This record gives sequence, structure tokens and C-alpha cells, in this order.
Amino acid sequence: MNTKSLRRARPAALVLAVVAASTVALVSCGDDNNSSGSSSGTPTPDKASFSGMTPSALKSAASSAVASARARASAAASSASAAAASFEASVSAEVARASKDAQNELKNVTGQGNAMSDVAMTGKPRAQTGGLLAVLVTITNKTDKKASYAVQVDFLDSSGKVVETRYVGAENLAPGAKAQPVAISTKPPEPVLTPKLAKAQRY
Repeated sequence: MNTKSLRRARPAALVLAVVAASTVALVSCGDDNNSSGSSSGTPTPDKASFSGMTPSALKSAASSAVASARARASAAASSASAAAASFEASVSAEVARASKDAQNELKNVTGQGNAMSDVAMTGKPRAQTGGLLAVLVTITNKTDKKASYAVQVDFLDSSGKVVETRYVGAENLAPGAKAQPVAISTKPPEPVLTPKLAKAQRY
């Protein structure tokens, strides 16, 4: 090849080299896009849409919440039971002997007794009694002499049947003086019972 031909071939080779380099660059760019997943047609998951907890973790959290709620309910029930026992014990310590004496005194009393007008009853809030049904019995000596009292309180169900009877009393009340023993039902809160003043005897 002569010198003139060499001069003509160099520009042509240069053009071919540039075209080849451009093709390689385009192929490389195509490979990079495919590797990133942007041109493959498959959507990339949006990590922000996930909660960050697996199904097993969610189940474990729910079980923990249920167990915690049950524990709180059990603790509340135990607390209420303890409060009821404490209230009953404090009252029983005061009225146990008077209750027995009142019961003995009323054994031979016919009818409602001679002191119904001297006795009144008021229900105590269950929040103060640990949930127990309790009645505050107010005994007032309306005579002009010292007197003792025996009182019978019946607890009735919705049909009017007596399901429990409690006795309270007061001894040696001065004229005009008052006593306020408490009659407590030991039955469960349900069914609801109604207290009734059954007998009151002055002696």
C-alpha cells in the first residue's frame, strides 16, 4: 500500500474505532440498568410500606397483650376479694357476740316484735364493702329508760323467698341513744338480694 492509501485508511479506522467504543458504552449502560432492576419490568418493593414485624412477632405481641389483660383482671378480682374479707372481718369483730345474743332473744318472739319503730335500715355502697351486700341498721332508743335491742334482717331473692337471715343488736342503750350495727349478706353478688327488716325486739 502506498503512502497516499495509508493516509486515506487512517480516518476510516478512526471512525470505526469511535463507533465500536460507543457500542461498548451502550451495552455497558444496558447491563447496569438490568442489574438495578429498573428495566426488567419487576417492581421494587417499597420497604416503607412494611410494619417491620413478622407474622410470628405480631402473634406473640397479641398473646402478650391478652396475658397482660388477664393478669390485671385476676389481680383486680383478688383485690376485691381481699377488700370484702377485710370489711367483713372488721364488722364481725364488733358484732359477733351481739349477733348471737340477738338471735337467742328473738327465738321466742312472735310477729315482728315490739321495736320496729325504733329501727331503720340503710344500704351501704358496695364500693365501701368490697362488693358485699351490707345494711347499716340504725337502732334508736325512743324510750325514757335504758334498753337492749335484737334485730333480724332477712335477705330475699326476686321471688320474695328468704335466702339468708342475719342478726344484729345493741345492749344497754341510754334513752335517745343510737347504735348502728351492720348486717352483711354472705351470698354472691348475683342474683341480687333485697334486705328486709323482719323483727325488732326491745328488752
